[in-house]
Amino acid sequence: MPEPTVVTATGTVVAADYFQSYSAVGLLAVVGVLFVAVAFGAGRLLRPVVPTPEKLLTYECGVDPVGEGWAHTQVRYYVYAFLYVIFAVDSIFLFPWATVFAAPGYGAATLVEMFIFLGFLAVGLLYAYKKGVLAWT
Repeated sequence: MPEPTVVTATGTVVAADYFQSYSAVGLLAVVGVLFVAVAFGAGRLLRPVVPTPEKLLTYECGVDPVGEGWAHTQVRYYVYAFLYVIFAVDSIFLFPWATVFAAPGYGAATLVEMFIFLGFLAVGLLYAYKKGVLAWT
């Protein structure tokens, strides 16, 4: 059985080579996660645990805390940040899409994928509009 191939503008690429590059990225991600897990585990095992009443107090710039530690925060700031993330991800997705869309043989598939993505984005934007998030007060 012949190996599946992917035709690009520069020539032919074997699919096995294509997936081998993804395996290198996956291996790097696994090594990164293991590195963080080992570092946190070593910190947990090696640190001294001596709780005192002073250590359990809330620390606030060297000043003893006064009043409650509870503060009210407006949710709309988080919603604005969430909307920013949505549009930042949208712009990050558009640039590679534009380069793939220009390659021969990928036009129809990438166009359908982009309309699906923009549909999800439009649903999120419509939801934000219906909730009144986009009204500046």
